[in-house]
Amino acid sequence: MSPRVLLFTGKGGVGKTTAAAATATLAARRGLKTLIVSADTAHSLADALAAGPGEIAPGLHLHQVDTQKSLERHWGELQDYAKGVLAELGLDQITSEEITVLPGAEEVIALLELREHAREGRWDVIVVDCAPTAETLRLLALPEALDWHVNRLMPVGRKVIRLVAPFVRGVAHVSAPGEAVMNAAERLHRGLMEVRELLTGDHASVRLVLTPESVVLAEARRTLTSLHLYGYRVDAVIANRVFPEGGADEWRAQWVAAQGRLLAEAEQSFAPLPVHVVPYLPAEPVGERVLSEVGAAMYAESDPFAPHSVEPPLRMSADELTLSLPGADRDDVDLARKGDELIVTAGPYRRILALPAALARRKISGAALRDGVLRVTWSAEGANPRPDELNG
Repeated sequence: MSPRVLLFTGKGGVGKTTAAAATATLAARRGLKTLIVSADTAHSLADALAAGPGEIAPGLHLHQVDTQKSLERHWGELQDYAKGVLAELGLDQITSEEITVLPGAEEVIALLELREHAREGRWDVIVVDCAPTAETLRLLALPEALDWHVNRLMPVGRKVIRLVAPFVRGVAHVSAPGEAVMNAAERLHRGLMEVRELLTGDHASVRLVLTPESVVLAEARRTLTSLHLYGYRVDAVIANRVFPEGGADEWRAQWVAAQGRLLAEAEQSFAPLPVHVVPYLPAEPVGERVLSEVGAAMYAESDPFAPHSVEPPLRMSADELTLSLPGADRDDVDLARKGDELIVTAGPYRRILALPAALARRKISGAALRDGVLRVTWSAEGANPRPDELNG
């Protein structure tokens, strides 16, 4: 059986690591075999849990990525080829190794290792402390973007490389990638697509962490829209550092009133998602015992590890495609058709959807964004209207 996978993200500094750690410790206290991993290069989890990697409490394990070992295991052939080419160009070994550590490699490796942990069948719950929202969105969009390029370029690339390899060696005096390198690239591609399948599946969901501040709330709304664009399901929002009511202090009373207004706005913006509240604590929550208490207070009577009931954001039928884009404004959404692809843009983010053959042969008859849902309909024949003009 697949483990319950929970990803936590939010604007930097809102306490997503604390929320993730509190959720994981609570899961272990409830008897669930729990793994918590970090996809954030800051690696604050060990600090929050006041423990190193390994079993830090009964049923609770902390995992941190060993970038160098994982690089060698996941794309060693690719890295070796790149280092070989750089050496042929005259760069020394140390410089070549530094250059071939790809930007974002650690986050990608964390996703690949997450897939392996999920396959083990050892865990009931896997909690992922993700990077801040912008980095997380780029990372979660990567598998599908890579899939688009690989499906179009890899078959052609193999043929071209076989043809030009002798000329590359003779003219440029560097080695063309061989079959082993191409196979390694394909394995990496398959691995990332399996990660996407895991994280968009029925057992995984994202939880947005925010603080009751207008700037943070605005970013959380945009993040919700973007996560839905890429097909990821959000099942809860966590409002952190909320001042408890009471006390006669005027400064605190003003904060309580301001946060109360923003919390009410958050509940309205994210409905029907639950908004779990974490009070502003008198001291920094550090250590497994304290964090489990925070988790218990955060979720109260709800079961944070039960299967979610959130529908997939993207659904296709014989005549219609629907994509949930909560919070999206008509002016921020653009739709275009290119061959057998539908290109959807929401704000700064874009997704290219490969249409199934049954729809790819048909023309768009209409497109509309209403109540946070984009609906695209097809007809068997007739004129194809401008798909970049959304109705209503």
